[in-house]
Amino acid sequence: MDRFSYIANSEAAYIDDLYRAYKQDPGSVDGSWQKFFEGFEFSQSYGENGNGNGHSNADQTTSKPVIDTKHAEKEVSVASLIKAYRSRGHLLAKTNPIRNRKDRSPRIGLEDYALTEADLDTVFEAGTLLGIGPSSLRKIMESLEKIYAGTIGFEYMYIREIDVKNWLRNKIEKEALVFDPTIEEKKRILTKLNEATVFENFLHTKYLGQKRFSLEGGETTIPALDAIINYASELGVEEVMIGMAHRGRLNVLVNILGKSYESVFSGFEGNVPDQVFGDGDVKYHLGYSSLIESSTGKQISLKLAPNPSHLEAVNPIIEGFVRAQADEEYAGNFDKIMPILIHGDAAVAGQGIVYEVTQMAKLAGYQTGGTLHFVINNQVGFTTDFEDARSSIYCSDVAKIIDAPVFHVNGDDPEAVVFCAKLAVEFREKFNRDVFIDMVCYRRYGHNESDEPKFTQPTMYNIIEKHANPREIYNKSLIERGEVDAELASNMDVEFKKELQDRLDMVKQKAEIPYKPLRLDREWAELRVSTPEDFERSPETGVPMETLEKIGNALVTIPTGFKPLKQIDKLLKDRRQMVFENKQVNWGTAELLAYGSILLENKVVRLSGQDVQRGTFSHRHAVLHDSETNQSYSLLDHIQDGQQKMQIYNSLLSEYGVLGFEFGYAMATPHALVIWEAQFGDFSNGAQVIIDQFISSGESKWGLMNGLVMLLPHGYEGQGPEHSNARPERYLQLSAEYNMVVANVTTPANFFHLMRRQLTWPFRKPLIVMSPKSLLRHPQVVSPLEDLTRGSFKEVLPDGFATGKKVKRILLCTGKIYYELLEKQQADKREDVAIIRLEQLHPFPQKQLDAILASYSKTAELVWVQEEPSNMGAWTFLLRSALDLKLRGITRKNSASPATGYSKVHAQEQADIIRRAFE
Repeated sequence: MDRFSYIANSEAAYIDDLYRAYKQDPGSVDGSWQKFFEGFEFSQSYGENGNGNGHSNADQTTSKPVIDTKHAEKEVSVASLIKAYRSRGHLLAKTNPIRNRKDRSPRIGLEDYALTEADLDTVFEAGTLLGIGPSSLRKIMESLEKIYAGTIGFEYMYIREIDVKNWLRNKIEKEALVFDPTIEEKKRILTKLNEATVFENFLHTKYLGQKRFSLEGGETTIPALDAIINYASELGVEEVMIGMAHRGRLNVLVNILGKSYESVFSGFEGNVPDQVFGDGDVKYHLGYSSLIESSTGKQISLKLAPNPSHLEAVNPIIEGFVRAQADEEYAGNFDKIMPILIHGDAAVAGQGIVYEVTQMAKLAGYQTGGTLHFVINNQVGFTTDFEDARSSIYCSDVAKIIDAPVFHVNGDDPEAVVFCAKLAVEFREKFNRDVFIDMVCYRRYGHNESDEPKFTQPTMYNIIEKHANPREIYNKSLIERGEVDAELASNMDVEFKKELQDRLDMVKQKAEIPYKPLRLDREWAELRVSTPEDFERSPETGVPMETLEKIGNALVTIPTGFKPLKQIDKLLKDRRQMVFENKQVNWGTAELLAYGSILLENKVVRLSGQDVQRGTFSHRHAVLHDSETNQSYSLLDHIQDGQQKMQIYNSLLSEYGVLGFEFGYAMATPHALVIWEAQFGDFSNGAQVIIDQFISSGESKWGLMNGLVMLLPHGYEGQGPEHSNARPERYLQLSAEYNMVVANVTTPANFFHLMRRQLTWPFRKPLIVMSPKSLLRHPQVVSPLEDLTRGSFKEVLPDGFATGKKVKRILLCTGKIYYELLEKQQADKREDVAIIRLEQLHPFPQKQLDAILASYSKTAELVWVQEEPSNMGAWTFLLRSALDLKLRGITRKNSASPATGYSKVHAQEQADIIRRAFE
């Protein structure tokens, strides 16, 4: 077939390759191609010159067959044309409801394939490729136009797995032509469209000018979600977790999740719920959960996560939540729970977090069995035209990096949207991979309801003003087809408006409306909100010695035949000596003992981040690798039979996405210790949105507790501005109302108790730890094993050397600087200078500190010492928190950069701080 390379198109080469594969093994190509090649060879061997129809008409008087070369060439052209429609027909599809599409030069005309209108009535074997048998080119073209250039544009030919691509192609080509919902399904679509339309219209008339980020123009989202959820339930999905930004959120809350209309109206009235915790949030940021009955009578749990204004920031939260639920509730069965992410077109194209989360889709530590992405593509972002919003043709082009199919569909054709919805659900459930629906629609009003869109899109909004809404268009279509009573939609309209008015009257009459916040899991009901008294003393968190020794044994034992590196051999010997001979442990060992103790309590421990299995500074070595086979061995998985396994994953090179994922995981699992470790503490600045919008404020805004731990390596060791400072000042500035814990710990035992305290508390708080670097191997940073068997986390550690009334100066500090101060104190035998460590900075341990200070003279000078510049670190926080203390600060000078890049300057600055502290 290579003689047909005259076709100036890649499709000919593709077909040529397929034909070669067919000749070697017919079973290696798809069935439709087998039929085509069989027919093609038959027509080549027995075709009649000039016959033109490719049918057999062998010349009985001739010994040699006559080959119709011209027709054979055209067969290849038609096959190439079919391939081209499959690949690029979406560029012609009528997906835009309000304007003509931009010409993307799809090159799928007859002339591109050496075909003309004179060939339209010729029968071609290539029709078998479409499942319609040998057919005229006219019929083939009609089928291609209807399937690939109608109101749906299918993008899937870039998928590299042949079985996935073939499944999609067969579904599309067999079902798109014949899809016809039943009368009941059509009425349901119309009903959901009606609910969406009337609800928005009602709010628009009753609360003129109030922000609601309306769905108008994209109302078909509601029947689409309805179809997705119902069909998912039919296929065995028991839980759906939805993440979305503002547009259409109120509509989704009431018409999909079943939130009461009066609750929404109450929000518009500005009423404050009686049982609210914290400061609350605006109505179009709130989450909700419900248990609904699907159209087939099955129960399905629905959740809509709360989100901030950072649009796509909720994406990793959803994925983490779904992964946790799949792990814990559904024994790893992703078919039982499905994440749905609803995007705006400008946001899905413009926000980098979308790429980070998309790259997680197939990774062992982060996969969730496929996400269904639904893009409400209203062709404008705030006021930005799509030409200015992206360089790619489609807003959904990020899908291609993971071979996820995209169904572009016209939002004014609700039946086509529902077809895409069902196909997407079936695809996700079958292959457990991502799928995108790009519903092209429009935004009837401005970015919000008080905004004037004509300032920036006057011509588009002239069209939109005159354009009927999707419900009107669909109702008219049904009436024209004679499928629906003409009065049905108007009756729906009247009845629904009356119901809404009745509910609004209830609100205006101040009827009591029960407050129903987002409830995530029954296990959260076992916990309570914290009180200030909870932070005056930490709970007991010791572990019996025999338990520690059992864990210690696992930490030093490797399987027979496992060959570690020589350095690991030494590590295991050192660990054994620490635990079983010296009975004192360093940081890494105490950390692993803490995790092991929690695993033995049948609780989950999940740790992820860049290089966490060994640790950035090679201190952890929780997972070992055979030096010859690279086989991995997780030490903490082998403490005892039936235990929880350690979940420890080296992450992709992402901070924003991974921290968000872990926050979501912790949001679903209150009894799991979930940890994200930054490679260096300052790398967390790449995840600042998660820290600001979720970690520090989530409990106050949404009433959601979260016990996520962040380990941020911090300390000035002369490594320059990027690897010294984890920016504790940022977390301390965000600290208020007991919202999170910020700690800077100096002993392995205290870190052990700190980690165990996370799950011992009867509530949950995020924990930010300025974790060590050089202290990981500091000879003095060890703790007696006995200290892990008793006691609790110590928020403040006293000085055991300089005590009593002879102390003239008290140095308060936190973290690594303590050991440098200690070295000076001990070298000079300064019993007149005491050093007190604040191991926890927030909530500020005032009572614990006061108890220690009481043993010193009231005239002793109080000095705060830190290695960070004066405008960084804890100094300004101390001035705000320790109002009763007259503090003087010894710090580096105010600085724009966190640290010097010159090691000699660093050493001079560090020495100067220590000198000034003792002068």
